[in-house]
Order: sequence, then structure tokens, then C-alpha cells
Amino acid sequence: MDEKHRNISSSSMGKLVAFSHPNDALGPYWTDSNTPTRRNSIRSAYSRSDDPHDSAASGLDEEAQLPIKRKGTPVFDAAHDSDGTKSPPAVDPYDPNRPKLAIKQRLHHFTWAWYTWPMSTGGLALLIGSQLKTFPGLESIGFGVYFINLVLFSAVTIGLALRFWFHKGDFVRSITHPREGFFVPTAFLAFATIITSTHRYWIPDNDSALSWAIQGVFWGYVLLTLALAIGQYSYVFSSHSHGLQTMVPTWILPIFPIMLSGTIASVIAKTQAEISILPVVGTGLTCQGLGLSVAMLMYAHMIGRLMQTGLPNREHRPGLFMCVGPPAFTALAIIGMAKSLERSSALNGLLLDKVILYNMAIIFAVFLWALSLWWFGIGVVAVLQSPPKYFHLGWWAAVFPNTGFTLASISMAREFGSEALMWCTTVMSIVMICIYLFVLTFQIRAVIVQDIMYPGRDEDVEDH
Repeated sequence: MDEKHRNISSSSMGKLVAFSHPNDALGPYWTDSNTPTRRNSIRSAYSRSDDPHDSAASGLDEEAQLPIKRKGTPVFDAAHDSDGTKSPPAVDPYDPNRPKLAIKQRLHHFTWAWYTWPMSTGGLALLIGSQLKTFPGLESIGFGVYFINLVLFSAVTIGLALRFWFHKGDFVRSITHPREGFFVPTAFLAFATIITSTHRYWIPDNDSALSWAIQGVFWGYVLLTLALAIGQYSYVFSSHSHGLQTMVPTWILPIFPIMLSGTIASVIAKTQAEISILPVVGTGLTCQGLGLSVAMLMYAHMIGRLMQTGLPNREHRPGLFMCVGPPAFTALAIIGMAKSLERSSALNGLLLDKVILYNMAIIFAVFLWALSLWWFGIGVVAVLQSPPKYFHLGWWAAVFPNTGFTLASISMAREFGSEALMWCTTVMSIVMICIYLFVLTFQIRAVIVQDIMYPGRDEDVEDH
């Protein structure tokens, strides 16, 4: 870095410090002690090139862009901690010799994205309990994973509560943050896996009291997630401005929880009283259609962003797997809901009887499964081309959506009665367990070496 880049004067907005950042191809990464984000960074983290020296390829003049590069960056000094606890002086968060922080300071960066861990664990519990090729003890393993997920969900909730307790004002900042705010729905997604897993492992088919209880939880979940989908998107539309070149799959997350209402309905409707089957399935189908429709609108933006700007930066490419989820979970849900209607007499005598609806569901599920397969292939190729170097909680996007893809494959293999497809889904399930353990290993390491829960390294910094 030349001398004139180092001689930066103090301003009323705080002291500016320059250091290199893996997502910046145009040079220094500027920090401003009073600026919590880097919305105006000239170089997007979702850029086509991963080469840190590829400034010439951008066609921009390095000297002319200096004033622009100094705008907006993550906070990494005493001004960031609202409770008066001083952080270390501004340093490069990617420096291996950066200072270690106390647990209270690290909790300041315990974000909503941590719910992606219990979300993925809950999906794994469902996957284990849905296997077509079983062996003695598999049910116990699934129940064990389900119990672990309850512990993880509680631990993450306590961690967030401690963050908001120790650092006043963090709650409002977190839900309104341009990046972290999009991860708030992961809490509802994690809870959705708990609902379905509880029904799978706890509630007997003939227990009417518990069936009514789980139905009450379902209706409450539908109302909360509908309010979330409307409220969060309304806030984003009115308060933030996101360019097409910064489009990321996390934009789908606010609609994801209401969409999973259809998946929940497909699971619980099988054990509901006949009078409740049609209302539950009808509501589930409505919510699933809403979620898929909004996801399709987001897909249009995602394709446009990929065509215009190229693949994301290597650190964010695992997030592409999030696009696998909506069509996969929809395929799973519509098959389950169609089969649930077999116990209902409400459709008797109608033109669209249960057999026709079932056949339509299977055909539509095949179409959606193929779309999930395409997105899965795009994600695999993108990650293999340029694997991420640093761990982010976004890596869990390689688990939960792909778990839905595997569950949809299992459901279709069961309906088709194909032995080859059944064994294929078993292999897919083993691969998903391996991916889960892989991501978990790197997450544990990242926590120990302070690669996450550290200033500038988490979802509370807008790096795109």
C-alpha cells in the first residue's frame, strides 16, 4: 500500500484505518469508527472475480475511486460497543494475529444466523426418521438428533438473549440491519423443524388430545409467519435500497417460514380428525403457494444478477444452495398433502376427486424436483470452482435446503415404488450427514479460533 493511502486524517465521523480485505478487489478496506456498514463500498463482495489484484479488470481508475472507497465499513473499535466495554483498536479482522476477545464482547456478534444450526439439525432429524431403508436402532438415532436439536435451539435462544441483555439496542439494530435482518426468519424455520420432528417422534397416530395441540401450534405458526412475511418485506421495501448486483439468496428467507406451513400441514394432517384435514391441508396449500410464488419472483432477480454480475464471491457461494429449498419443500409438501386427503370424505362427488389430485401432485412434484436439481448443480459447480476460505454461518445453506431436496426425493421414490430410487435416496442421506458433520467441524473450529463471533466476521456487517 503506498504512502498516500496510509496518511488518512481524522474526521468528525471517526478515525479511518485502511487494511486489505478478501472481498475487496480495488484495494484498502476502510473502517470508520462510527459507520456500522459498508453499503457504499465500490467493490461488491458478490463480484465476478475472486482475484484481489483484479482492479484493472473492473475498468475503474484506482486514483479516481479513492474518495468512494473511504465510505462505509464495519465497526471495529470502542464506539461499536454500546455498553461501554472497549474493543481493541481497529485492526484487520482477517489478520491471524488479531487480538482475542472476551466472551461478552464476542456475544456482541452472536447473530440471528446461528439459528441455521438448529434449523439444519432439525432437518437432519426428519431425514433420519424418513428413511426407506432402515435398520434396528435408526429410530433411536433420529430421536437422539431430535433431542439434541431441542438443546441447540434453546442454547441459541439463550445466546441471543444474553447478547441483547449485555448490549442494549442490539435487538432493534439486528432486526433492522440490511444483512443480519434477513436471518431473523431462520428462528421460525428452526421452530418449524421442531414442530414436524415433535409430531414424528412424540405424537402417536391415535392420540387425539396431542393431535389437537399440534394443530393449535400449527395455526399459531401460520399467523406469526404470515405477519413476518408481510412485515419484514414491507420494512425492507421502505427502509433499504438493494441493487440488483447485490442480490443474494437470503432475500428469500422472509417468505420461507410461511412456505414451510405447507410442509407442516403435510406432516400433521395425516393424524388429524377427519373434520380438520381439509382446513389444515387447504391452509397449507395456500401458504405453500404463496411461498413458492414469491420465491419464483426472487429467482428472476437472482438469475438476472448472475447474468449481469456473475457468480458470487467465493465466501458467499454456499448460499446458492438456498435456492434449492423452495421447490424441494414444495414438492415434498404437495405429495404429503395429497396423500393426507385420502382419509377425507370432503372431496367425494367432486370433479377433482382424490385420485386426480394425487396424480396432479405427483406430476407437479416432479417438475419442482427437477428445478431443485438444477439449482443444486449450479451451487455445486460454483463452490467447487472457488471454495470459500473462511467459515461463515452461511455454510449451513449447504445442509437445510439440500435436506429438503433429499426428503422430496425420498417421498417421490416411495410413491414410485422404485427400488433403485430408494437406494439412491439412502446414498443422498449419507452424503447429507457427512456434509452436516463437515460444516459442524469447521464451525466448532471457527468458534475456538475466533473466526466467527468477532468484529467484521459475522452477519452484523454488511459486506456487499
